[in-house]
Amino acid sequence: MKFTKLALSDPLLNAIEAAGYTDATPIQEKAIPAALEGRDVLGIAQTGTGKTGAFVLPMIARLEKGRPRARMPRSLILAPTRELAAQVAENFETLGANHKLSMALLIGGVSFDKQSGIIDRGADVLIATPGRLMDHMQRGKLMLNAIEILVIDEADRMLDMGFIPDIETIIKSLPFTRQTLFFSATMPPVIQKLVREFLHNPVRIEVARPSSTAKTITQKFKTVSGKPPSEKREVLRQLILSENVSNAIIFCNRKRDVGILQRSLVKHGFSAGALHGDMDQHARMETLAAFKDDKIKLLCASDVAARGLDIPDVSHVFNFDIPRHAEDYVHRIGRTGRAGKKGCAISLITSADQDDLKAILDLCRISDPVWIDEVPDADQRSNNRDRRRTGSSRTQKKSRSDSEAEGQQTASARHSKTGGSENNPDREKAAKSKPSRERSTRKTSSGGNRGADKGRNKKRQGKDAVIGMGDHVPAFMMKSVKTIR
Repeated sequence: MKFTKLALSDPLLNAIEAAGYTDATPIQEKAIPAALEGRDVLGIAQTGTGKTGAFVLPMIARLEKGRPRARMPRSLILAPTRELAAQVAENFETLGANHKLSMALLIGGVSFDKQSGIIDRGADVLIATPGRLMDHMQRGKLMLNAIEILVIDEADRMLDMGFIPDIETIIKSLPFTRQTLFFSATMPPVIQKLVREFLHNPVRIEVARPSSTAKTITQKFKTVSGKPPSEKREVLRQLILSENVSNAIIFCNRKRDVGILQRSLVKHGFSAGALHGDMDQHARMETLAAFKDDKIKLLCASDVAARGLDIPDVSHVFNFDIPRHAEDYVHRIGRTGRAGKKGCAISLITSADQDDLKAILDLCRISDPVWIDEVPDADQRSNNRDRRRTGSSRTQKKSRSDSEAEGQQTASARHSKTGGSENNPDREKAAKSKPSRERSTRKTSSGGNRGADKGRNKKRQGKDAVIGMGDHVPAFMMKSVKTIR
């Protein structure tokens, strides 16, 4: 359906056209008319289906008339992460370019004083993460009794991050007559309870079954050993080279592993950046901007990048670590294959991931998963290295034995040539009279003598083998020792 058929104002349609949009997505087609009527909306759709436009457009249309008062915003959008909140703010600025609506963005990593200054002047739209919004409320800098429209985006992510108690506190501070737009990709029981408590006769819009993935995404799996971790990273590098990756987001479960993987990729010549929750806000936004502008091709990230980020034309998503919650898999791979474009998601599976893999396959109803076999397994490469090491050690042992035998033959030949000092008294007397010559002879023949000694020691193995020091005991070991009592 064309946006022109959705009863939007001309300034909005001009902004939509300037942004390059012509057709509404299914969630937009059904949610915008209901929201324009002032109805509560419960939107259930997989990520990447245009949910942001489904609530930003009707919100701008309804806020065209009226002005905000100081510290009393007219509408509120709650998002689980800073990145998602900032992205919603960008969409609001783009689609509201022809409207004189003010906006305040309340997220962590930004000065309280700067944010308070914007709120004091009045804001038509307040976009915030729950934690930072609660901080402003507790400081008495913000009043929510003038809110006309409430939007809760990525509600299931709010649940995962432990924001549900804050959400309940915030909603109880809002007017009862507000309009609520509630969007989520999954509907666990806690979210269903929240919907029953705070939405009034909502219009339920479900363009895809809960926890489904887009049909434009090709999902593949690859078995790896994961021991040591360097072999898992090697498999990932080979997949990046073999899968014609133009750009990709690579997800890890732990923040520490994000940094390790990013440094490893850079070391091997890849253009890679890192994104996780421990980074300051400036660094996070800078990394995201570099990835969007193709200054870096690979983005190693934690689940902070799994929800709601709209980065166009991401060709691949790699699950370096399989997510521990099956719903997170849906959100992760939703970073590719967006807006009807094709994408590919590849997950590395170790022996410890079998239970999590089964939960993902059951949730997404994948009965016949596609496995990648053409990349050599890490176990095979490890065996090849072991064989090379074994062959190398055998060669060294063989060459050492050959040198010992050669030294023994040299010493025997020299002994037979001289006739042996014990059978030649003249040579023995000459040796005593010329000690310097004897010392020089020892130096030159030391290699051969050692070889001969080793050869003789090998022959003496068994019952004739020397035990300890043999018949020779150093004199200092024969001295009596005085003990102190």
